Amino acid sequence: MLEAIDLTKSYNGTPALKALNLKVNSGEIFCLLGQNGAGKTTTINLFLGFLAPTSGEARIASINVQQQPLETKKHLAYIPETVMLYPNLTGLENLEYFATLSGKTYSVAELSDLLLQAGLEKEAHTKRVSTYSKGMRQKVGIAIALAKDAKALLLDEPTSGLDPKASFEFSERLKTLANKGVAVLMATHDLFRAKEIGSRLGIMKHGELVTVLNADDIAHADLEKLYLDFMRD
Repeated sequence: MLEAIDLTKSYNGTPALKALNLKVNSGEIFCLLGQNGAGKTTTINLFLGFLAPTSGEARIASINVQQQPLETKKHLAYIPETVMLYPNLTGLENLEYFATLSGKTYSVAELSDLLLQAGLEKEAHTKRVSTYSKGMRQKVGIAIALAKDAKALLLDEPTSGLDPKASFEFSERLKTLANKGVAVLMATHDLFRAKEIGSRLGIMKHGELVTVLNADDIAHADLEKLYLDFMRD
């Protein structure tokens, strides 16, 4: 569902991402780990079409992102560190608006059900988003992905700033999406959460994917040690 082929991005001759080769299959949660500047966000932005690659390709559902950006966005949902919603609209109204943008039409009852599936409590549906916590906004983001029927989900530090309960709830929703066949690519600093929910874990350093691990094959402590070993110059 998501594929990078020798994907490279340079700024004034300085590489931010070096010949990345990566595949994320339907139903898989792939977590990208690494320090700031490792290339995680650059990778996400290349898949989103926010950046043009210097060379190589980013593909979504076998479609080249740079060549057919609008077509690839039909398959895609994006949840950044802070979900951008309209603060003066309710959660329900935001969901309706973004669903309409993607060409989907739902009744109020159907929209409410999508918010419930995303974990947003009923009484919050008709409250203005300006009153929402970060965790509540993230749940609206998941509801938007559900409404769009996205086949791939890109996330950039989605659990940053969430309390442990909200982070756990968000992670459980990601697992539910993956179980429905959504391909998830998540950039994160959270080693614990990545180990808990990831199918595979990739560690990035200086724009390179230096190793890929099956999450089930490594313990939390060993992952932390391996990560810190790679971060040493």
